[in-house]
Amino acid sequence: MKRQILITGDGSHTIAIPGINVTYHSMHGAIQESVHVFIEAGLKPLLNRSVRQPISIFEMGFGTGLNALLTLIQAEQSQQEIYYETIESDPVETDRVNGLNFYEQLQRPDLKNVFEQLHCCEWGKAIAITPYFTFKKVNSELGKYAGSTKFNLIYFDAFSPTVQPELWTTEVFKKLYGIIKTNGVLVTYSSKSIIRKAMTQAGFTVTKIPGPHGKREMVRAIAV
Repeated sequence: MKRQILITGDGSHTIAIPGINVTYHSMHGAIQESVHVFIEAGLKPLLNRSVRQPISIFEMGFGTGLNALLTLIQAEQSQQEIYYETIESDPVETDRVNGLNFYEQLQRPDLKNVFEQLHCCEWGKAIAITPYFTFKKVNSELGKYAGSTKFNLIYFDAFSPTVQPELWTTEVFKKLYGIIKTNGVLVTYSSKSIIRKAMTQAGFTVTKIPGPHGKREMVRAIAV
């Protein structure tokens, strides 16, 4: 698939696939969307727990690596141990990765090598990127993925239900329910009723919460 880099509303990049009319991040702002949906609604409530324990995160769709980079920053700032496992069946080409401006927009040029390492490190191996952030990426489709552990938090960042409807089904969320710990959290940008129903049928307790700029609502689901 041919990919191209676009600038979003907050100045950060996203990647578009014109052939299927999809972008990896919101055109209203890639960084602001990822911060709102995955960091503020997903990770930070876990960081604010009174008892500090290692956090394990599963990401559905590594994509541009933005969610992983933002999570690494939070791990370092809070000195919180995080294990981060992500799957990707169609990795972004190196020349496109090298053109992304996330660390510049975050005013963190020191993270250039770290960002490159996230994309270039060996697949299928857990790697200590920093003392607080251990990272593993798996080249796999979700249906073929066999989890190695259970997770506190799931970032569900698949393409939209109109583009990848097969990833927003009850069966998929049952699979995710099977790899999440009791009281674990799943966050995603979609709040469509059919998606909430699929999550509920899989066992999650689903709540709509305010979405990022340009999107009224998103979903935060708890594995009860």
